[in-house]
Formats: sequence, structure tokens, C-alpha cells
Amino acid sequence: MAYRPTVVDTVPDLSTLTLGVEEEYLLLDPDSGRNLPVADQVLAALRGPARDQSRQEFRHSMVEMVTPVCADLTELRAHLVALRRSAAKAATAAGARLVAVGATPVAEPHRTVPDEPRYHAMSRRYGPVAHDPAVCGCHVHVGLPDRELAVQVCNHLRVWLPVVQAITTNSPLHDGYDTGHASWRSMQLERWPSIGPTPYFDSLADYDRTVDELIAAGIMLDAAMVYWYARPSSTYPTVEVRVGDVCTEVDDAVLVAALVRSLVATLVDDVRAGVTAPDVRDCLVAAAHWRAAHDGLDGELIDLRAGGTRPAWALVDELMAVIAPALLRHGDLGYVVAQLARLRRDGTGATRQRRVLERAGDLHVVLDDLVARTAAG
Repeated sequence: MAYRPTVVDTVPDLSTLTLGVEEEYLLLDPDSGRNLPVADQVLAALRGPARDQSRQEFRHSMVEMVTPVCADLTELRAHLVALRRSAAKAATAAGARLVAVGATPVAEPHRTVPDEPRYHAMSRRYGPVAHDPAVCGCHVHVGLPDRELAVQVCNHLRVWLPVVQAITTNSPLHDGYDTGHASWRSMQLERWPSIGPTPYFDSLADYDRTVDELIAAGIMLDAAMVYWYARPSSTYPTVEVRVGDVCTEVDDAVLVAALVRSLVATLVDDVRAGVTAPDVRDCLVAAAHWRAAHDGLDGELIDLRAGGTRPAWALVDELMAVIAPALLRHGDLGYVVAQLARLRRDGTGATRQRRVLERAGDLHVVLDDLVARTAAG
């Protein structure tokens, strides 16, 4: 059932916002590097809080871990490190290696869906698309219980999410080769009819009516299949941003969460001040996401506010200028500045994978590096 807020007479204090992160991981064969269908064994081996914070995913070679609601980045980072280490230990016990990477790097021989009625319904409806090799994302939730406000924030997010996507790019490899895209996951997901840039909505009623029409038309099975890059969550009282690849480095994930939280906080202020969302054509928004998935931060991005293309880092700098007050308000500015400096120096996950592959000339060395980085903290 979709979340419905209780009507209150007072405006909630949204000066600081809570956040949480969902991360999806691949389970790889230690020898071949292929996806290994042992998710059931991994989930069964988890103990304590990690078991409660785990989720079954759409592939037998994937697991998802979900942080609790967090108030600050230190708490969020600690949860992510603990969850990754617990999942890595359980994966080892199941004969697999846990890897935080956006797309299947080698191959996935077993593509059947878990034995759940909903997954079987998706398989019947979408056919071969539902049996593509596994992809893994990072979903950031920012506490926002007012769904009307959440819809308006999502309108404003449209021009900034390609920049967030570029920062998270972490899936250049597929089928054993460099795809030429920084995020092959993004390309693969375009085959699904309910995934992509969030449309512009006039109101919550417009949003709900559109979702109902898409369900009636058979495009989605239910409201949980709203897989747009930003949405009012169907499960939690949050805005959920789900545009990014899962990040191999824990600090990349925390950085993205911090950026998204302060971006949402900034846009809440804009909506309440009566600032209208930029009027951008859907085809240009889609093009901006394609360019972000292709170039990451190593090339140029489409500037959806001013038009044309610009160096990716110039748009990252502009994003920082816009959200700096909210970062300061949440106590995140110093951390984010330091992590962006590291990212500018070392590159995105995609850039780092390519660098290791070029240096070693061996995909298995890349996978070894990904395994080590996934569980490090």
C-alpha cells in the first residue's frame, strides 16, 4: 500500500533531513568471475541486524542490504561498512565473492527469477528483458513525509540527476569487455518501460493518476514498479533517488547520499519559496542521462539549465555552489569537499576499473580489486 501522510495543521521542520541507502551487490564465482546463483545461501547465512536489513533481489546472483534511517553521515557510513562486511562474510561461506559493481562484468549463466509470484509475473509480462544479466544500483532515501512536496521536489531534481548519475558511474565492463560506457547498467535498464527520467507532474493527484493509467495499460504491474530516477517512495515516507550505479568505494556511496540529501533540502526550500522547476523537454533530459552514462565525469555533460554541453566537473562545481548552504546545515560540507577532491584525483568507479584493466591487462585483476574495495572501509 502506498504511503499516505496524516494531515497535520503545522508545517513540519525540514531544516535537516534523515537519510538511508539501499545497495545491491553481485555474487561472483571466485574462479571464473561469472555471476553465481547463491543468493539464498548468502541470505540464510546472515545473522543479527544484517539479516533483518537484507532483501531478496530479482536475480539469484544478487543481494540487497538496507541501512536503517540515519541522521548523519558518520552513522550512515558505519552501517554501510558493517552491512558490506557481513554480506561479504556470508558470500564467502557460500563459495562466492561479494562485489559492489553496477553491471555483470563477465557473464550470468543462470537467469531464472526467484520463486516468487511477483517475479514470475514480471517474467511473463516483460519476457527476455526480465532475464537480462544482473545490474546493481544505489538508492538514496531522504526523509520527506509530505508526498505533495515530494512530487514537486522530483520536478526540480530533473535537471540535476544526470550530474549525480555521472558521479556514480561504476559499470564500464560487460561480457568481459569495456563497453565504452561509464555506466552500462544505465544502458541495460533502458529496455524496461517504467525506468528512466522522472516525468514532470503538476501535482500529487497528477502523479497518482498517471501511475494508475500506466498500471491499467499494463506498463507496470503495480505502483512499486515506478522505477523513475526519482520518486516519492512507494514503501517509505521519503524521496527516493535511484539513478546511480552501486559504488564500490564506501566513501563514494556516502558522498552520493550527502549530495542527494542536501540537494533535496535545497529544493524543498525552493518549492516552499515558490520557485518553479525549470521547463526542460523530456528528450533533452533523456539525452543528458545518456551522456552522463556514457562519459561519467571524464567528458562533458549536458547543462539542462543553460543548454549545451560543458565539462562534467564544471557542473559538479555548480551543484556544489547550489547546495553548499544545505551541506553546511547538515554538517556535511567538509566531508563532501574532501571526497570530491579524492574523486577528482582518483576518478569514478568506472575510471578506476579501466585504469586497473589497462595496467594489468587481465579482467580477473579488476575483479580482485573490486572485491577488496567492496569490503574495505
